[in-house]
Amino acid sequence: MSNDTYFIEGLRSGDETILEEIYTTFFSKVKTFVIQNKGNATDAEDIFHNALIQLFVRLKKRQLVIKSSFEAYLFTTCKNLWRRELNKKRVTKMKVTELKSEEVENAHALLEQEKWELYIEKFQLLSENCRKVLTLLFNGTSYDEIVKTFSYASKVVARQRVFKCKAKLTKLIKEDDSFSKIKKL
Repeated sequence: MSNDTYFIEGLRSGDETILEEIYTTFFSKVKTFVIQNKGNATDAEDIFHNALIQLFVRLKKRQLVIKSSFEAYLFTTCKNLWRRELNKKRVTKMKVTELKSEEVENAHALLEQEKWELYIEKFQLLSENCRKVLTLLFNGTSYDEIVKTFSYASKVVARQRVFKCKAKLTKLIKEDDSFSKIKKL
């Protein structure tokens, strides 16, 4: 049994020993991320706990297919939940408060996770060149740097490549059956 399967099955069954091992193995990375992004240790604990609950619910409702490692999947789930929490805090600071039940919040978090999974799945179908170009762009790399990295003739050529790669990714996502389901929600 792979480590990923071990953690997934432990989470699905609620095995306390494996749950403790998940905390011991993966929590520190999440804690570091949350603290570096305007949070504290308590926030990190809440996010980690909510992510595990979310994964547990998904495992109970349907087969969960993880295309990366369990650690990457859990960390991405935590990052998405923390971003939502930061957005919620920002809205609250603007004196715009909206009461939402925990179930609605969890539904939104699950929907975001499904969108992210669809994006990652389709991103992996792109050519290696497109994945590299878009990764650089999404990480804030300038077009000048992209030109140098790929030895393109000019920024115009780099922009055209980015446009074509984005268009291909968008097409792959929109053609997927799950896109229409997610879009309706």
